[in-house]
Amino acid sequence: MGIQDLKDMVGALLAKRMPTPEMIREEIQRLRAVVPEVTDDEAERLALEFESIHGVTMEIGAKLEDSGFEKWLDDAKLRGEIGSYYWDRYRRFLTEKGFSAHVLATLDQVTDSTLGLLENPGKAGRWDRRGMVVGQVQSGKTANYTGLICKAADAGYRVIVVIAGTHNNLRRQTQTRLDEGFSGFDNARLWSNAPDSARVIGVGRYDSMRRPNAFTNAVRDFDKSTATSIGIPLENLREPVLFVIKKNANTLKNLLEWLKEHNAKHNVSSIREPMLLIDDEADNASINIKKGRDEVSRINGQIREVLKSFDKSCYVGYTATPFANIFIDPDTDDDMIGADLFPKNFIVGLDPPDNYWGASQVFIDGPEQEFDGSIVRHIRDNGDLLPLNHKITHNVTALPESLCTAVRTFVVARAIRLVRGQTGAHNSMLVNASRFTNVQGQLRNEIHVLIDAIRRSIRVNAAKPISEALLDEEIQALHDVFAGEYEGISGVLWPEVQEKLLDSVNAITVITINNRSAGSLDYADHKTGLNVVAVGGFSLSRGLTLEGLIISYFLRNSMMYDTLMQMGRWFGYRPGYEDLCRVWMLQQAEGWYAHIAESIEELRDEFRRMEVANATPTEFGLKVRSHPDTLIVTARNKMGSGRRLTISVGLANRFIETTALYRDPASMECNRIAAVGLAEEIRKVGLVFENTAHGRLAREVPASAIMEFLLRFRNHPMSNLTDPTPVRRYIEERLDSETSEWDVLYPALAGGSDHSLVTRLLGFDIVCQRRSPGSQSDSTTLLISDRQRVASRGVEKCGLTQDQVSEAEERYLKKEGLSPSGKAPNFPDRIYREVRRKPLLIVHLLAIGKADEDFGNADPVVAWSISFPMSSRDETKVEYVVNTQWLAERYSPADDEDEMAGDED
Repeated sequence: MGIQDLKDMVGALLAKRMPTPEMIREEIQRLRAVVPEVTDDEAERLALEFESIHGVTMEIGAKLEDSGFEKWLDDAKLRGEIGSYYWDRYRRFLTEKGFSAHVLATLDQVTDSTLGLLENPGKAGRWDRRGMVVGQVQSGKTANYTGLICKAADAGYRVIVVIAGTHNNLRRQTQTRLDEGFSGFDNARLWSNAPDSARVIGVGRYDSMRRPNAFTNAVRDFDKSTATSIGIPLENLREPVLFVIKKNANTLKNLLEWLKEHNAKHNVSSIREPMLLIDDEADNASINIKKGRDEVSRINGQIREVLKSFDKSCYVGYTATPFANIFIDPDTDDDMIGADLFPKNFIVGLDPPDNYWGASQVFIDGPEQEFDGSIVRHIRDNGDLLPLNHKITHNVTALPESLCTAVRTFVVARAIRLVRGQTGAHNSMLVNASRFTNVQGQLRNEIHVLIDAIRRSIRVNAAKPISEALLDEEIQALHDVFAGEYEGISGVLWPEVQEKLLDSVNAITVITINNRSAGSLDYADHKTGLNVVAVGGFSLSRGLTLEGLIISYFLRNSMMYDTLMQMGRWFGYRPGYEDLCRVWMLQQAEGWYAHIAESIEELRDEFRRMEVANATPTEFGLKVRSHPDTLIVTARNKMGSGRRLTISVGLANRFIETTALYRDPASMECNRIAAVGLAEEIRKVGLVFENTAHGRLAREVPASAIMEFLLRFRNHPMSNLTDPTPVRRYIEERLDSETSEWDVLYPALAGGSDHSLVTRLLGFDIVCQRRSPGSQSDSTTLLISDRQRVASRGVEKCGLTQDQVSEAEERYLKKEGLSPSGKAPNFPDRIYREVRRKPLLIVHLLAIGKADEDFGNADPVVAWSISFPMSSRDETKVEYVVNTQWLAERYSPADDEDEMAGDED
């Protein structure tokens, strides 16, 4: 017996409790008498591990539903019509996997709530319900829909279809998880002639008396001839039927044909068994992307046909990207729902547990961020070795040094985990640097060569005394990584790490994950831990979970919101090794993620507000369409059409900025004149500028001065939201209410250096803020930073009273469940818009360049931002016209497409 046995015994005792740290240690000490070989250090590490597990909490997310739906679940439970066989097994399984009692209680409530929004499977007649569950990338959506499937089976749903992404490896991973969490049997072995073909797994270890009927397994997708050979109609099967299929037109076609030929009632084309269809990654491939009003794309039409094949059906789409096109029909509000897969009946928002590590934690300085952004490392040396934009014929002759460093960091991080006693854990590294399978294969080979070289050096020299071992260049490089990344924060010392280097590197393999590779991430088959560097492209970007992901190397150029977020496989849960995780990416990509994270948080806030207002899914769908960032997402389905799109956007409670500027001298001078003219007009009406922490502020400025400034300013067409025509129209419509008077701020630094740019253009000294030009700036266009952000954080509270600021911050703390004591949270700017009574115009005078650049007597560059308050009027939308040809060139739609022929993944 050993530490694992002690862990199992203590875990079983704590499973149904919410233990305190003291209770955890009492149980460990009591049971150590049975396992005396466990040391004090091991016992304390185990106690800390259980503390981290049982200290995790999770809140119930928001939900929207249609009106008039007859509630049925509670009454059915009271009448004893619903069992709990499948759910009880799954709950026990999650307990064994380390879910805390608090998280399990919340998951129970959330899945109950979602089940109650489905129709009662026992209800007579024909019916159809459609909904959506919105989570976050790698936040546990699979666990949620597995729980929903278990409860649906207990309630009486007879047919369960799970459409699990567009790639074989994702379908296989989903099948494996459902075999463990729902079926309880390894269905691949059940179908084989192997001696252990009846092997019980997962939930089947607790009770295997009942077995769902599986028409797919981890090895084989749905096959029409195999299903036909079984020869038993669905209605004759005693237990629920499970299909886990790839989101593929041929697979869906075969399933449809088999359903109609062998299961439909005589003389009609429908099936009477109640069916639940789970559409994983619902924003990918399921959306109707045909350009014509009456056209339907193939997969979208097939999913709708599957639903129509049943008298009683429920569709639940799961997605992590709230901007999913399933909400959006760019042409008309009236036809948005139609007969499509729009979640017209309900939308459920999932809040992840508080140990979730998502975009906000990584890319925004959130209140609970522990590592202050230190996990991100910038790639600056890919150059000719691995260009961002490369052809299918590109030859990889060597690895960028940043990638070599990332690989060495992976070796060191795994060694640290071994020192910590995490010996049986999975460890993964992700390399996503090309969409071409040929280039991925070359990268795999080069990384394999590097790891072989590291392994040889370690095998020969790592056992020597430290001073001698460090004479080896590779071991010295590993030591440099440790010193630069982990020394002082990992809780271990280099001698301990050096001792574990051979064990660390010996287990590491390098594989490619794409539509042509033989490699797979079969974590379940590696009971002592799979240690892998996974090189891939799109196959690594949709739904696939990399267990124990520590190091990520990301070099892609898509700017589509959903594509970028789905590529973020590093989001998720990192118990016991959060401090070891690192992500290498371009600086501009970090800016994109930060912008997207802020946009998604805004949308989630909107979702919560609409729940309080008892809004319907249709109203939320329209709200998504009016979000400023819909400008990018909507146009995706029209890429390459070359025509202009009219998009309706709501500006109430929004922040807009001129993130792109003309670079020619005439335009820049024109904008400086506009900034000076506004200051002169403010003085002319008798107002004064007061000194604030953010710069010079004028209050109660008449709207006429703002309108004149916007008219004079030369807006760049790439800065879509600041087009003066729709913005001025929005202001004009509210001149009798919230836009009649304004706060106007000219930001200034409190102090500067000898290199700072100081201007007296406005009649008083302004120490200009510095901004770096965005990496995609050119000779005609200046993009202000890769974060698509001009204003500094916190500036939107300028002009508010202290009471308003306190109100906004207290409301935020309450919503997030945070305590006002302790470390001061870094409040997001959006919270101040909610209490603002008049808009804030921020006129920026900027020094564009590097931090140590001497600006001398350079002229400042002018940009502006507006913080619009909530509107007291009915929300009207502003129409923007965008050119999709520019969007097609800039946002690289190829990254969003399904697998393509040839060598493109």
